[in-house]
Amino acid sequence: MIERSTTVPCRCRESAMCFLVMFLFALPSLSFAEPADSPGPASTQTMEQTIERYIRTHPEVIEQSLQALETRRQEDERQRSKVALVTRQNDLLHDPSSPVSGNPAGKVTLVEFFDYRCGYCKRVAGAVTQLQQDDVRVKVVYKDLPILGEASELAAKAALASKAQGKHQAFHEALLATTDDITKDLILSIAGEVGLDTKRLETDMANPEWQTVIDRNRALARDLGISGTPGFIVGTELVPGALDVNGLKELIARAGTGT
Repeated sequence: MIERSTTVPCRCRESAMCFLVMFLFALPSLSFAEPADSPGPASTQTMEQTIERYIRTHPEVIEQSLQALETRRQEDERQRSKVALVTRQNDLLHDPSSPVSGNPAGKVTLVEFFDYRCGYCKRVAGAVTQLQQDDVRVKVVYKDLPILGEASELAAKAALASKAQGKHQAFHEALLATTDDITKDLILSIAGEVGLDTKRLETDMANPEWQTVIDRNRALARDLGISGTPGFIVGTELVPGALDVNGLKELIARAGTGT
């Protein structure tokens, strides 16, 4: 089962230039003579009037051009993502800054891009934990991708910093389990509940290394075409959106069979 993810909105269609390009693709039946020089004001006005008349008599071309451009954009994005999934395997699987759980020597690696404030990430957290309990072959690599503001970044930095105390997994699951608004006080309270030294954690959170890790994850997500959370990767297959435990197991099974 797949549910939609929390996404960062695209503002492409708000751009006048974007619309102009889309419209020009939609005028196959219009032809204009190629002038030797740039058109003057009179010819420009004539062209504008011709285009306006065409739009008025064929309003459907605007919708068709939008659909065609969006289809082309999606296909280009899929192809780029496929290439990146192959070429960026080392960054996905072997970045020492990325927390790991499950079987460190597992034969199958599940990579998850997530945000601690993302409702869908919270919803799938139990499925990810259950998967590790049910399948001892699975190694999970966590990619912090805070897209929901400063509180998300603060939680990500705290979780990354918790690795030094060997409590990342418990802290990670507790952060995702909370239904309260994430604040620094809440983060430190949860940290204390799972056995972290909160004074040390607060100091470690300020390390600029964590911002570098987050920025690196964001760049990797862009290359892979990930614009929201959660996002799951096994091998060279990317599944955006929330998966239940059966969906995760199916993803693992497809990787094992090569289908």
